[in-house]
Amino acid sequence: MKRTTYFFLSLLLAVGGCSTDLLDIEESNAVVDNTSGTGNAGDTSSDVKTPESDDSATDSATSVTDDAEDNITGTDFDRTIAIVFGGTQATVTGDEHSIVTVSGNDVTVNNTTDEKIIYELSGSSQDGFFKLYSNKKQAIRLNGVSLANKNGAAINNQSKKRTFVVVSGTNTLKDGASYTETPSGEDEKAAFFSEGQLVFSGDGSLTVTASGKSGITSDDYVRFMDSPAVTVVSSAGHAVRGKDAVIVTGGTIEATSTAAMKKGFASDSLVRFEGGVTTVSVSGGTAYDSDDQEYKAAAGVKADQLFEMVGGKLTVTSSGAGGKGISGDGNGVFKGGTVVVKVTGSNYGSSSSGRWGGGSSSSDNSKSAKGIKFEGNLTVSGGSVTASSSNHEGIEAKGTITVTGGSVYSSSKDDAINAGSHMTVSGGFVCAISSGNDGMDANGNCYIKGGVVYAAGASSPEVGIDANTEGGYKLYVSGGTLVAVGGLENGSSLTQACYSASSWSRNTWYALYSGSDTTPVLCFKTPASGGTSLVVSTSGTPSLKSGVSVSGGTSYAGGLAVTGGTAGGGSSVKLASYSGGAGMGGGPGGPGGRW
Repeated sequence: MKRTTYFFLSLLLAVGGCSTDLLDIEESNAVVDNTSGTGNAGDTSSDVKTPESDDSATDSATSVTDDAEDNITGTDFDRTIAIVFGGTQATVTGDEHSIVTVSGNDVTVNNTTDEKIIYELSGSSQDGFFKLYSNKKQAIRLNGVSLANKNGAAINNQSKKRTFVVVSGTNTLKDGASYTETPSGEDEKAAFFSEGQLVFSGDGSLTVTASGKSGITSDDYVRFMDSPAVTVVSSAGHAVRGKDAVIVTGGTIEATSTAAMKKGFASDSLVRFEGGVTTVSVSGGTAYDSDDQEYKAAAGVKADQLFEMVGGKLTVTSSGAGGKGISGDGNGVFKGGTVVVKVTGSNYGSSSSGRWGGGSSSSDNSKSAKGIKFEGNLTVSGGSVTASSSNHEGIEAKGTITVTGGSVYSSSKDDAINAGSHMTVSGGFVCAISSGNDGMDANGNCYIKGGVVYAAGASSPEVGIDANTEGGYKLYVSGGTLVAVGGLENGSSLTQACYSASSWSRNTWYALYSGSDTTPVLCFKTPASGGTSLVVSTSGTPSLKSGVSVSGGTSYAGGLAVTGGTAGGGSSVKLASYSGGAGMGGGPGGPGGRW
């Protein structure tokens, strides 16, 4: 089996003094060294020490996405054994070597031959199972089967070889509320469980309902290919879990988990989306895990080592207390596709400071509800990423955040986008809107080098774009198109000139022009609230109009911003040179900031 290995870099984590989430930074064990000239614009890492980390942060993650053997057309099968469930006993045809044992509708296969076999399951039983032992790879064709096991898994694949699951017609699988007949020494972790790889394909539908454990689980990896429609609902465990990986290459996948601590998609290593349409919903909250002796929260998607978004569409909702949308103990990489994350749950537990997202320490049971969170670094080079959180950060990485392309839109009550270390935007589109904190918050240096950035923070002391000045860091603006409601962090280094508006109005469309251009470089709608300052910057001397009507162009951030459009009407806004001081807050029309 061809595998490509990803090795993780050590996490770059830093604790700063600007409106940061000390609740979770304390968990990251980050250490900052402020003795080496931390304000150096050319140095993005030497001032950040590598924290101690557990094995999950340093082990390699394995990708199987280039594995040609996952295409079922490359395998020649020797025979098909048909199993029809129903009546008082299942019937079997094609079993020339007598490898199938039947007891009522309990069907067990022990393939000790050298044959690669297709097992075709059809019919219906509400008290049966299909169990497989084999030393050869095989295929399970689900061809109109409805199977429920009152005492455990509906399908229990003990083979450690690759198993193709071909979905034809309409199929349903259900487990029992308790797993009472699992042999000693065997695993049985889900309604559809496999020791080896599970590779789904076909053009039918499969619904898996789990009330005792997880929905679909492999102790190797789970991959969805071609175009099956798979729906997985678990009220007791994860919806879909692959120990080594969960990969979506194609198909329509719906995964729901309602259990506390559990995930929609979970892997000890890699979660990767390459195509297809995936919808994940979790409503479970936070609970105490007696095995690991810690509090854990639910998450729509959890990757312990690496999360990758390459293509397809992923929609995640999380409503439980302390829950996350997408969570990773390692790095997050967004290269393509479309991601939409919505987190509506409240924060769980309490912090000793009495303020979420701040204070000096937190209690052990505190879990904050965040849209997208990675313990490592976050990079965006393509695709579309949208995240919202009602009570905490929309997007957070404990390491660095780097955007070189694609589009990112985050809205939240806390920091919309927060980096535990440095943040860099050199391309693409970034929109960060916070109703109660900073729009963009870097606990190291923040670099705006290119692309389009639209950030809005709450009233003073919050700002549109924040860097950890107390830690000796700065905001550096050297290129791109910039709009910041609430102003910029005090002491910013502005090698590309910035300008402040005399005033701004809520919920109003503005057009920003650069130099002598007659087409606006950005049209944007201001938020319903925010700090007093409105700061803009473009590659040429900017001009600004308010109250414009916008047509055409490419829309971003849920319709809050447009590039390449035209603007009609409006009135000119007076701009003044801005020297890098922070706005004073107070809302639109209030006292000006320092510039």
